[in-house]
Amino acid sequence: MDQMQSEIFSLHGSRALIVGGAGGIGFAITEGLLEFGARAVVVDSNPSAEQILTPLTNISGFSGCLSFDIADRAQIRQSVFQAETLLGGYVDILIHAAGIQRRSPSEDFPEGDWDAILAINLTSAFIYAQTVSDKMLENGRGKIVNIASIMSWFGGVTIPAYAASKGGVAQLTKALSNDWAGRGICVNAIAPGYIDTPLNTALIHNPDRNSEVLARTPVKRWGVPADLKGAAVFLSSAASDFVTGAVIPVDGGYSAR
Repeated sequence: MDQMQSEIFSLHGSRALIVGGAGGIGFAITEGLLEFGARAVVVDSNPSAEQILTPLTNISGFSGCLSFDIADRAQIRQSVFQAETLLGGYVDILIHAAGIQRRSPSEDFPEGDWDAILAINLTSAFIYAQTVSDKMLENGRGKIVNIASIMSWFGGVTIPAYAASKGGVAQLTKALSNDWAGRGICVNAIAPGYIDTPLNTALIHNPDRNSEVLARTPVKRWGVPADLKGAAVFLSSAASDFVTGAVIPVDGGYSAR
């Protein structure tokens, strides 16, 4: 293997901002980017984020954790400014992994929960992408990776806001790619299947739903956050320079059934 081939997945010299990096999926992706050489800053509103991220402080390139309310557009922009300061340059990899979930029958779904989910899962993804795009476009290069979901295609049960938000993330990813790919920014999304994270605790402990998930998933197990690492590194690296506007399922084959 020649040097070019061996370095196609390298992220050395890259500066990554991971939104929601203290969550299960976000943590794993942050770890993966660091392992492949990126410098990385996490933005997360979890009060325990710094403690959660402690294991990553031993990996070269981890540049800090910032606490901001990403439902607030002004705070989003401020978080990007502070991340650039910590990284010592503009963000050239943006991972939007922040997401929340609320469950309730559609006829009773609280308006406040609808507003919160759309703000975190969808609107913040757009505002972050728009904010980092300025310098990415100026420099003619950048990678934006959104975390969609298999609910970008399926409607789910008692999750109207989540399904709507993740459908929106998939379409937003395509729209941004259409606008920016010709100017050096690749915009893609990863669509996780059923991953063992706190977001899915209720399903994991529901025997009927758990059985349904496993019966439809060809690999016959729930995913774990580390299963997202490979796709995230690929979409953040030069290996994916001709991949844009894609929504890639990482779901153990669930969406192929």
